[in-house]
Amino acid sequence: MPSPLITFVGTTPNIGTSIAALAAACRIAEDTKTSVGFLCLNLKSAKSHRYLGVDNPVETLDSLRPELRSSSLLPEKLLLATHSVMEGLHVLFGNVLRDQAEFFTSEEVDHLLDVAQQTFDIVIADVGAYWDNAATLCALRRANTRLVATTGALSHFQEDGHRWLKQLSPLYGISADQYEAVIIHAPGRIGGFHVKEICNELGVPLFGELKLSGPMLSQLDSGTLDQWLISDEQGKQAMAQPAKHIIQRYGLTRRPGLNSQPWYRKLLTHRDGVST
Repeated sequence: MPSPLITFVGTTPNIGTSIAALAAACRIAEDTKTSVGFLCLNLKSAKSHRYLGVDNPVETLDSLRPELRSSSLLPEKLLLATHSVMEGLHVLFGNVLRDQAEFFTSEEVDHLLDVAQQTFDIVIADVGAYWDNAATLCALRRANTRLVATTGALSHFQEDGHRWLKQLSPLYGISADQYEAVIIHAPGRIGGFHVKEICNELGVPLFGELKLSGPMLSQLDSGTLDQWLISDEQGKQAMAQPAKHIIQRYGLTRRPGLNSQPWYRKLLTHRDGVST
């Protein structure tokens, strides 16, 4: 049985969709015994390698084109092409040949997803915010969970959200109510629309939130996003709740010590304020 596929898509470019997807993948790998495959399928603006401090990656999505064209990609080859961020998290960097974005076919992307779902226990696909390519459409069609990232800016969740989710997505057989929302809060933004208003306008339920910060954005420029996600106190909370939802939804095995206490243990702990 293929492993679950979670696809992140943004309503608008450069709002933090890739950060949300990477943070979720990091939290899942951190909290479970599973192998997590992160696929950067942003064909026109891939930056995951920059965020993780690999300026000139040897292996990227486009370097697998020969195997994808001939449908001969093997799990071993895919695994070798990934960058290990932490135990259990394997990142395939995206296409760096932007002029080749339109040449990826749906057959090639489907083959990549087939192999990834055989290789990893769960697959996180980041397709960015461009819909006019095979990677976005295939990853959204096949996804078990579709997460649309947006912000509190009216032009993002109303204009872009309406055009993508309510007008274009149904043409490809995916109705707007098959998405869930991840709301991204930009640093320093005051006021604006409430999360409930954003979700009502999109017509989708809230899946989670991500708060960006000045220090985190500086990590992108220095290529140390992984260090922030793993070591920084604020970073360790990024996308923690959405990742927990994914872990529970697909029954992923949590690491020892992370499971909540049984109900009777809590009663014993709180009785007379004495821990047992």
